[in-house]
Amino acid sequence: MAASAIEDEPTRRDFVFVATGAMGVVAAGFAAWPLIDQMNPDATTLAAALTEVDIGNIAEGQIVTVKWRGKPIFISHRTATEVEAARAVPLSELRDPASDESRVQKPEWLIVIGICTHLGCVPLKNAGPFEGGYFCPCHGSVYDASGRIRQGPAPYNLYLPPYKFENDTKLTIG
Repeated sequence: MAASAIEDEPTRRDFVFVATGAMGVVAAGFAAWPLIDQMNPDATTLAAALTEVDIGNIAEGQIVTVKWRGKPIFISHRTATEVEAARAVPLSELRDPASDESRVQKPEWLIVIGICTHLGCVPLKNAGPFEGGYFCPCHGSVYDASGRIRQGPAPYNLYLPPYKFENDTKLTIG
């Protein structure tokens, strides 16, 4: 009986085993940290995550292209006619139904990622049968002045990047 009571109590050897194992885990963590940390994006990548654009010089009816994360972004300063035409389209006519109001923060500005949703081509700006729209010459996808797919094989509307208006002349994408 006395022998079993002694075996149940921890010994100095048990403490040394636990302490050695804990130190091994801490050492492995310190060794792995540089490997894990190097997977974080570097400063140039983080700087490219945001793009600031001065939109004060973009004339009404003009579409400019800027780069954000290596992708073309179309910034369209739409005319009142283009806005009216985009808002007059019944949602039942659209393959990927989305109202113009849901695609813009300010009616006169449309900001879309300029990559066709069919096969990733870059559509032509101010081209196609819709005023202020986009046309992908590779396979014939046609987008209206709100970036919504109207004709052709593309399944979805042009995608919207995250953006916000800092003031009347400054736009931040990302």
